Amino acid sequence: MHVNRHLSIPIVTTALALALAACGAGATGQNVGAKSTAQGAGSGSSAEHTDDISAGVKPDQNAVKLLPPSVKAKGTLSVAMDLSYPPTMFMASDNKTPIGFNPDMARLIAAKLGLKLQIDNVKFDTIITGLQADRYDFTASTMGATKDRLKALDMVDYVNSGTGVSVPYGNPQKLGTHTLCGHRVGVTSGTTQQLQWLPQLSKQDCTSKGKPAIQAVSLPSVNDALTQLVSKRIDAVMYDFIALEWADTQQPKTFDVLKPLVTTKPVTVGLKKGSPLTPALKAAIQSIIDSPKYAQALGRWGFTDLGVTSAAMAVPQD
Repeated sequence: MHVNRHLSIPIVTTALALALAACGAGATGQNVGAKSTAQGAGSGSSAEHTDDISAGVKPDQNAVKLLPPSVKAKGTLSVAMDLSYPPTMFMASDNKTPIGFNPDMARLIAAKLGLKLQIDNVKFDTIITGLQADRYDFTASTMGATKDRLKALDMVDYVNSGTGVSVPYGNPQKLGTHTLCGHRVGVTSGTTQQLQWLPQLSKQDCTSKGKPAIQAVSLPSVNDALTQLVSKRIDAVMYDFIALEWADTQQPKTFDVLKPLVTTKPVTVGLKKGSPLTPALKAAIQSIIDSPKYAQALGRWGFTDLGVTSAAMAVPQD
């Protein structure tokens, strides 16, 4: 985790780092926009789930047939993800095992293709350039399909996600999703929250009505953002709803997650534009979606009710 080294309140920093590093990780489950944190927590589990969900999964021969010969000969798929975002992708308390919904999906994809999996832990905002340079075969990093990303990547839907806003517990400034004008809102560098949703919300709610823009504060990770929220350096944090609810559960009476959400959209697996691997990966994801393993992966990380029914090629979310 990327703890804010400049924070002058070490007790708060330690508490947040422990909560967000998921030592004895919990998970929240929720029907986006409907259930509260307390309601959602029941569908997740407090276990770390370090077991390999793909154990015993047989290759899907229809997907295997679509593999490029070079990938089949190599026998390994490499996936890029930033392992600092629980419960979607993070390190277990042993600091060795990648866990979360995205590692589970990546393991299932590899199993459906009859391949071994290599997980590369890289910064989120370097993933696309890495894919373009052929350093990785694909990414499963809860990446939204913007117009710019679709120019560089093939993107396939694999789950839904929502963007939400967290404020300090009790919401002392009485902020709402649509009353953030002029306030400092933390976003993670390179995410759709920074690139798309905060600017759109600022234009829609603020500048188009003659109000001051939302002040975006770009930070390296959600851990940094939530730490700065606790230290009152920023007024709110905009990030993936599931992760914000998870942090709320891990650190009771520290955050409130505002309703309604900013947006709910499908997120994607990404590959280099025109990758010969795309058809096989798409078929593997559909095979997972059609199997009981998909519901298992969704349920054990609190993603119940966020599943998709089709591994569709993504359309722009702009």
